[in-house]
Amino acid sequence: MVDVAFYYDFGSPNAYLVHCVLPALEARTGVGVTYVPVLLGGLFKLTGNQAPGTAFAHIKGKLAYEQLEFNRFCLRHGIAFQMNPYFPVNTLNLMRGAIAAQQLGCGEDYIRSIFIAMWQEPRNMADPEIFSATLKTARLPADAILTAISGSEVKAQLQRNTEAAAQLGMFGSPSLMVGNELFFGKERLGQVEEEINRQLRTS
Repeated sequence: MVDVAFYYDFGSPNAYLVHCVLPALEARTGVGVTYVPVLLGGLFKLTGNQAPGTAFAHIKGKLAYEQLEFNRFCLRHGIAFQMNPYFPVNTLNLMRGAIAAQQLGCGEDYIRSIFIAMWQEPRNMADPEIFSATLKTARLPADAILTAISGSEVKAQLQRNTEAAAQLGMFGSPSLMVGNELFFGKERLGQVEEEINRQLRTS
């Protein structure tokens, strides 16, 4: 048994790319991936990290090259992507919604719908009316999700997830754990698959 967990925030374009290719990785390895919602802003505060646009803004050519690699990844994997004009988006309610959707048994549909709304049909998902309309269009239990995100249980779970991620050594999203092994970034997906297969051989 190999445990694989994907720590994500909808506000990360790279997390969206990883989300798009994980089904193929699951099919190749036969190992399912558990999605763990975290709040990227909270993780940044806990670790002293910054968004790449801020951290690398002073390095000539760095952000341009990162964009080039991003485009290459999309082309290689046939991923539809549109930059969200409202980026960066406050994802607090979206991530609380992910916790609520998990608890309501509709986590997979919620994740798929929100990632599409963020990075395929880019909407201002920080707008409560647009958030609600997106849930309803996806035929998700919008009222139940919106009620749950204001509850203390959901808020506490998202905080626990984020704090646990920092304790595991994470500093950003996308991050993946394969057993006790940490991998950060879409560029490490090959290593993730190698580690899954290694653990399968030795388990």
